[in-house]
Amino acid sequence: MSHLLPLSRVAKLVGQSRHTLQDMIRSGALATFDGMIELDELLRAFPEVKWDDDAEFRRVTEIKDQAFARRVRDLVLPDKEVLAARLNELGNDYASAQALLLHYGNVMTWLDEKIDELDEGASAETHHALHSVRAFLLRNMAEMPPNAAQAQALIVQERMLKIMSAHVTIQPSGHAFFVEGNETILEAALRHGVSLNYGCSNGNCGDCKARLVSGKVKKVHAHDYVLKPAEKEAGAILLCSYAPVNDVVIEANVAGARDIPVQQLSAKVKSVEVFNPQMAALHILVPRSQRLRFLGGQSIRVSIDGISGRYAIASCPCEDRHIEVQIPHRPGDAFAEALFASVKANDRVEVEGPYGEFVLDEDSPRPVIFLAFGAGFAPIKSLIQHAMSLELSESMDLHWLADAAGHYQDNLCRAWADALDNFNYVPHTPTEDLDTLLRTIALDYPDLHRFDVYAAGSAAQLERAHAQFVREGMHSARWFARADAD
Repeated sequence: MSHLLPLSRVAKLVGQSRHTLQDMIRSGALATFDGMIELDELLRAFPEVKWDDDAEFRRVTEIKDQAFARRVRDLVLPDKEVLAARLNELGNDYASAQALLLHYGNVMTWLDEKIDELDEGASAETHHALHSVRAFLLRNMAEMPPNAAQAQALIVQERMLKIMSAHVTIQPSGHAFFVEGNETILEAALRHGVSLNYGCSNGNCGDCKARLVSGKVKKVHAHDYVLKPAEKEAGAILLCSYAPVNDVVIEANVAGARDIPVQQLSAKVKSVEVFNPQMAALHILVPRSQRLRFLGGQSIRVSIDGISGRYAIASCPCEDRHIEVQIPHRPGDAFAEALFASVKANDRVEVEGPYGEFVLDEDSPRPVIFLAFGAGFAPIKSLIQHAMSLELSESMDLHWLADAAGHYQDNLCRAWADALDNFNYVPHTPTEDLDTLLRTIALDYPDLHRFDVYAAGSAAQLERAHAQFVREGMHSARWFARADAD
């Protein structure tokens, strides 16, 4: 009986990205069965991996030993009822394995008796054959396979992962993510940047209603929205109120840019971060009951004391209640003037949006080039973080062409490059010969036709960049751009 593992869990076990594993599958270095990977195949492909069979036990022990606050522990450990349900599932697996072993023992006893029965009065040739079969069976049943220790350690670690987290697959989009600790399915989806439909997020509106296709879930939060008997029979659940007990498949729509309605909400200023005299970031904290739905790359209108402006979102949808907009200090921008002069933490801010369709093509498997012209870094940053949370791109290259504000988040970009094998960061200083610089960047990619290109800057900068990249082989349909006024 094969032990099959989903690709996302294999990535956790071996410490590799999903894209690395997908490359191995495409090249034939790693075989799959119905999208799953067999235990023996995993051990064959990664013989050098040290399977730490008690890593998850140690993680829980460390949390207890360090006496974290209850709130922090709750974020790490599953809800007690979910944990009990997962342990019950594990117990069922153990009981099934024990029953199968007993069955195998009975089969071996029957075979042994049958060999004795057939051996009576048999010819010397048959006698030899029967005893050869018996010797073969006894020898192989007694011997431990060469990789038995590694297999046992891997199974233990995989079982601990299944206790601490559950894997969710969304149909028909194919999005997949893990639900950690005591998160609901909706909370985990939003943390991973998956834009599922929702409204209040506390069980009142029913907007997050979806269908459970397979697996088991458990209600962890009460909800006032009443599901009809026919809906319950069909597997309907509220994603904001349920957590998975085991790996589940959910049928739900993942929103695109045109699917998300414009929302209006009141929030508060979390902080104002001034990078330099030319650039600042406004950090906004939205209410728990009124989070903003948006996709990486979109924009919002912000208003404080009757002064407003529309700016690109610089944060990721995966950042829970936090929204960041980066605002250049430009003459004539009243909101920017107020931000640099008087806006402070806890000020009330009105938010309206999202706007725009400068978002990731989540169906594209292509590597990505990001071009950020000056303050165009803000929507590019949002796209990059969204792509990271979704594990979308094969590789990501960021070219930041600075203006007078400079590379005001240079350390962040370098941190991405240090932390991610598939991310490359190339800062470019201001230049008067933009066309030559753009051509140089394009020529760095002799296979430019393979790439998606996302660019943000002024309309003139984008027009010149588009012309250079098309000239060097980029398919015009794979060009995605956002002008400053969008």
